[in-house]
Amino acid sequence: MQGPWSDGVPTGWQIRPLWSEFRRGKTLGDGSEELLSVYRDYGVIPKSSREDNFNKPSEDLSKYQRVSVGDLVVNKMKAWQGSLGISNHDGIVSPAYFVYKATGTFEPRFAHYLLRSKEYADHMAAISSGIRPNQWDLDPAQFAVTPLLVPPPAEQRAIADYLDRETTQIDAFIAKNEELITLLTERRASVIGAAVTRGLDERVELSVESPDWIGPVPAAWSVQPIKSAYSVVVGKMLNESKSEGDPVPYVRAANIQPDGLDLSDVKEMKATAADRRALSLRSGDVVFVEGGGGYGRSDYLTQDLPGWVFQNHVIRLRSRPGHDGRFLNYWLQHVRRLGHYEALSAFATIPNVSGDKLGRIEMPAPPLWEQREIVKHIEEACSRIDAAVAVAQRSVELARERRAALISAAVTGKIDVGVAA
Repeated sequence: MQGPWSDGVPTGWQIRPLWSEFRRGKTLGDGSEELLSVYRDYGVIPKSSREDNFNKPSEDLSKYQRVSVGDLVVNKMKAWQGSLGISNHDGIVSPAYFVYKATGTFEPRFAHYLLRSKEYADHMAAISSGIRPNQWDLDPAQFAVTPLLVPPPAEQRAIADYLDRETTQIDAFIAKNEELITLLTERRASVIGAAVTRGLDERVELSVESPDWIGPVPAAWSVQPIKSAYSVVVGKMLNESKSEGDPVPYVRAANIQPDGLDLSDVKEMKATAADRRALSLRSGDVVFVEGGGGYGRSDYLTQDLPGWVFQNHVIRLRSRPGHDGRFLNYWLQHVRRLGHYEALSAFATIPNVSGDKLGRIEMPAPPLWEQREIVKHIEEACSRIDAAVAVAQRSVELARERRAALISAAVTGKIDVGVAA
């Protein structure tokens, strides 16, 4: 029986089809059980234990499936990403999941590591189908005959014990670096916030006349609506059936990412000569996402984009004399961190910051020379912080690669874990 692994089978190990160890069932809960979710990185865990799961459960939980400790739970749409695992919890899961009861003598921890290894994730991709990767659907019939590597019970336990020890250490290292990244990210935001609201002189006299959500600013600064210092222009609606002109590249909301402008995926829209003049993009402009999942993101353009335009979900801010777009961009980042955009969209069905709303947001306005000094300070400080973040992120990436490689090697018998003969 051909399996997902690349080499031969270790002496004493067997190959069995998945159906001989796990049988699919469907027992409904009563809605009072703990709601569980399947994560690519964590397996089966209580949904309430994570704050980054934004999938809303149905109001009617009567069709949710009961899960017991030791059951294999599979997210059929994301099994190819590793979203499956042996549950350590009793609870209920979405009716869209597959739930299997263990019928054999598999060590649950070994089965968990085996089925979540890279080799088996690749196998899940091979037996899933769909138009787009995010909508691939696992074929239950092919999954049922998936070949499983089955070591002797004692060796299964030894491998699981070994991986528990090793992955615990790796996970602790990853968690420490992720905590460092969080602290550095908070430090970066704090540097920006302090500089754009207080300036660089800690002894400066502060004014209390600014809005409460901004807080005191230096007395020599003014506070004014963004539209007083920058022109605010909303982009062109994308409507191929009604648009005139020639195809030109355009900046869309998806191009403005948390780390800045990403033009690796560029689309075109029809634009007239008048459109290109009105919606031009040049060095010094700030582009802002007005709606959708990334609303509130912004970036400062460091080069001209001749011939480009921008769509209606993007707002262009162009500085008037006496103002620096880099300072504005840092101010907009600070406003987003404060949650002020959410406050402006509190009663909107789809959160957004329209051009009118954005233009009316107030901002501190230091003299131009001081704006430039503040920008220089922020760039130097953030450069050091970003370098430290990059090192920590690379450490996490390498640790995860080692973790995956270690699991794959252990569950396929390539590591001697010290089982007595």
